[in-house]
Amino acid sequence: MEEIEKIRCLIIGSGPAGYTAAIYAARANLSPVLYEGVVPGGQLTITSDVENFPGYPNGISGVEMMEDMRKQALRFGTDVRAGTVTQAKLAPNKNRITIDEKKEIEATTLIIATGATAKYLGIPDEVKYGGNGVSACAVCDGFFFRKKKVAVVGGGDTACEDALYLSGICEKVYLIVRKNHFRASKIVQKRVLDIENIEVLFKHEVIGLFGEKTVEGAMLLKNRNEKDAQEITIDIDGLFLAIGHNPNSGLFVEYLKTDEVGYIETIPGTPKTEIPGVYAAGDVADPRYRQAVVAAANGCKAAMEADLYLMENGL
Repeated sequence: MEEIEKIRCLIIGSGPAGYTAAIYAARANLSPVLYEGVVPGGQLTITSDVENFPGYPNGISGVEMMEDMRKQALRFGTDVRAGTVTQAKLAPNKNRITIDEKKEIEATTLIIATGATAKYLGIPDEVKYGGNGVSACAVCDGFFFRKKKVAVVGGGDTACEDALYLSGICEKVYLIVRKNHFRASKIVQKRVLDIENIEVLFKHEVIGLFGEKTVEGAMLLKNRNEKDAQEITIDIDGLFLAIGHNPNSGLFVEYLKTDEVGYIETIPGTPKTEIPGVYAAGDVADPRYRQAVVAAANGCKAAMEADLYLMENGL
């Protein structure tokens, strides 16, 4: 094990929350160190185009946008490093973080911006058509499918809300539900069933996708394990997954409160956790919105809170 490095402000994660926190922390002379994690740039790097982030009137690719944020963080003096957190022991003013199982850091303040990972069905075609018709964010990517046919997979509130959102943009929306009933709240179910261009397919599962370069259709299995089980196809231009996310919080759940899914709970209206000097920003603490602009705003809040904490405590 190398000698322990002491850092005033450590940021874990390199999505919009992490980079924005780095920009603000660097400008406040906190000498922040940011570790990029397994996927430098976060989930936006697997998004084709971003059109709903303020300041980009013509849109921008997710990769390019995150590279711009990275450059801005570097410009103000952030120490951006490759590496992944493999162990964490959290305590006020003394957060012990291990990087890649060998380098140990002691951080006075810690900003956790590790994001969340969308759940996928596990079929090979999801990877094949990633960014070319397969998306896990209807609000982010729905605009690209205006006046087209799409499908949403899921039976909970998120899936229903995504279907409702897409119904105002797209020609046709299939809502593919694996079970014979919704998990969504009654009022949301009613809204879905009242929309003419939403067709609910209960007891259907997506087993494949097809298309030359982009998604042109989906293969579905109807009534699995029943006598009348059959495979059918539907013509669609896009498939939206709404079967949940896994917050990347596993290393911290021993020390921080989380909800039943694993999202880190913060003091309402702030990025503060119950441990002084430890903050959570972005999708790892946001089960509701999961938008880049919201993550960036919370990264800003986290850095400002870290600065205030260090000043108030003479650290």
